[in-house]
Amino acid sequence: MVARQQAGRLLFLYLLAGMACAWPQTGRSVPTAEIIIARMAQARAENRARLRPYIVTRNYKLFGKDESKAKSEVIADVAFVPPDSKKYTIEETNGSGLGQILVRRMLANEAEVTKDHVSTDISADNYDFRFIREADASGQRCFVLELLPRRIERHLLQGNIWVDAHTYLLRRFEGELAKPPSWWVRDVSVTFVYGDVGGMWLQTATEAAADVRILGRTTMVSRDVKYKITELVATAPAVETNFLELIPGQLFRHGGVPRPPK
Repeated sequence: MVARQQAGRLLFLYLLAGMACAWPQTGRSVPTAEIIIARMAQARAENRARLRPYIVTRNYKLFGKDESKAKSEVIADVAFVPPDSKKYTIEETNGSGLGQILVRRMLANEAEVTKDHVSTDISADNYDFRFIREADASGQRCFVLELLPRRIERHLLQGNIWVDAHTYLLRRFEGELAKPPSWWVRDVSVTFVYGDVGGMWLQTATEAAADVRILGRTTMVSRDVKYKITELVATAPAVETNFLELIPGQLFRHGGVPRPPK
């Protein structure tokens, strides 16, 4: 009887061990952080090869303590010509003039980063990565990685990225600047959302919030409204080969950048 009980316990343990070995094969496998980073680099290079000239019309809204009412709204056109040229034009401003001042600074900074994209890319040259978990973003399975800047510079970031598990392109970033932009600004939080635009994977939405001395908590939300994609942007902006119009409701809700599920 004792021998039978021992044999029964051993059989049960063997079954448990067999189930444990079989589980990784039946569940969804997760690549190592090194593999994810390598595939991200390949996806980024392939996407850069697909970039075409475009003009994006972008809407900016500035909010103060009252998040239900914008203090300022700015419409700007941003023209991009591969590989590293960005120029902008302010088309319309409503409300406080502070909105236009901030938008001009943001767009000037964006043009500067575009010219020096190698030193600001989300790559192993500029960041260390740590795998955190799997999660969904925009209904897609993603790998969430912690982003740790290798240098304390104002154009680098610190936070979490959502990497599409199929394409290995970025879907989202949430975090802060590696270095505050000035003494006047602190506790900066930033969210970027990325999406497909005519076969190009671009940043299509931004939300930045900060405590600004004298002004208090201030939030700037931007969304891309429409794109004009043309091979002749640099010489003839009126000539178009394609026209895309994004649907704002699919990118935003309540005037801000949508949050991914926990």
